[in-house]
Amino acid sequence: MATMLALQPTLRPNVADHQKTLMQEGYCVVPDLLPASDIAALDEDLGARFAATPFCEGGFYGYRTKRFGSLLKRSRHAAALIQHSVILDIAQRTLSPWCDTIQLNLAQALELHPGAVPQFPHRDQDMWRGPIGELEYLINVMWPITDYRRDNGTTLIWPRSHGRNAALAEPAEDPVAVECTPGSAIVFLGSTLHGAGGNLTNAPRRGMIVSYCLGWLKPYENQWLVYPPEVARGFDPALAALVGYQQHKPNLGNYEGRCPSILLRGQPEDHLAAVDSLRPDQTAALTEYLAGQNARVPGRRHSG
Repeated sequence: MATMLALQPTLRPNVADHQKTLMQEGYCVVPDLLPASDIAALDEDLGARFAATPFCEGGFYGYRTKRFGSLLKRSRHAAALIQHSVILDIAQRTLSPWCDTIQLNLAQALELHPGAVPQFPHRDQDMWRGPIGELEYLINVMWPITDYRRDNGTTLIWPRSHGRNAALAEPAEDPVAVECTPGSAIVFLGSTLHGAGGNLTNAPRRGMIVSYCLGWLKPYENQWLVYPPEVARGFDPALAALVGYQQHKPNLGNYEGRCPSILLRGQPEDHLAAVDSLRPDQTAALTEYLAGQNARVPGRRHSG
């Protein structure tokens, strides 16, 4: 299966500037990506689920916060946010130096209720316990469903707390309460210190958090359980690839040695031949190695 995006996407206006700000500041705001009416339609789809979902348990998720995932099954409008071309361009440019393909890490709706206290400041990359400051593991995109304001608990971000600065004991600057309206997006790195603010108003604050991570990491949301083949068969191929129905070279995430997209074409044959899926540098090294082996033994066909 072809990868979801070329590793060097064609830039549209302002994408390069937003990505530059993201890498310099640890976050950026991308305005007016979708009409507010599209976000309202998403909100309408999710309303009953918000009402039925209990409050979280635990101080990190928040005792006055509701959260739920599986959003591609809950609203047909969720895909427009998850697959937004500007956001995917930024994600691809940010993460492609360290991976062959990116993947959906999380798509979660959240509702911060009155009385919610500020969330514990954290960096989402810490879930993987990898080296700090050497690479970026993911980017997050907060899509407001209601207005995000200082008084209702908008996302607090510590500027320039990302990258190598993530190793510092304390951030050098105070947090910024990033205000944003439906249709725009707050984008921040997995190495950026952040957390929800406290809701001092009388109304809930709703949003949708989407994150993308390196294709060789275990994602936060188990996409193959959330979207099993019988569900993913209804997705367009690019969306199916994004939620995990693609291999990450070399041969990572395969099904019987094949790209797992084979599962989206019905029940595969019981016996399958494994097929190489290698990076270009590995293919070149393998070709040179096999040529040398065959030169030593005329007529020999290498198998391993």
